[in-house]
Amino acid sequence: MKIIIIGDDAIVELSLKTILEATGEIKVLGTGRNGQDAINLYEIHQPDVALIDIQMPLMSGIDAAKEILELDRQEKILFLTTFSDNEYIIKALNIGVKGYLLKQDFESIAPALKAVKAGQTVFGTDIVSKLSNLVHENKLFLYGDYGINEKEEKIIHLVAQGLSNKEISNNSF
Repeated sequence: MKIIIIGDDAIVELSLKTILEATGEIKVLGTGRNGQDAINLYEIHQPDVALIDIQMPLMSGIDAAKEILELDRQEKILFLTTFSDNEYIIKALNIGVKGYLLKQDFESIAPALKAVKAGQTVFGTDIVSKLSNLVHENKLFLYGDYGINEKEEKIIHLVAQGLSNKEISNNSF
């Protein structure tokens, strides 16, 4: 699998590159330090998955992901960040990224990359536990305000209930 890694901490990204390439299944085509690097590396390399941090200088990962997905709605983007803020999670869902992991959950990064490449959507354990609160937090929360359609809203509710991928895929939409 071919990936790019974008984050503002060179030591973290270099360490992650070394660890992921040691699996023998992942090739890191390039690394960058900000959202503009993400867009440039995406255009150059056309990776299977783009692993992008959220908060970075010059251009955030959220803004970069939006631009990349405007170029190619099929691009597979996995956010890897230290931020589990509700606002970021909602924005990630809204723009259509394929996953959201916290850096602290480093053991799940390689399996998450494989799942995203296979077409699955992946959220780290901490993020999944927040989805239920996001769904029930405010009765005035309007999914449409965040660009979330009815089908996506139903999937969010099913995930918040703790259903597995298989159980979710068995639901008719």
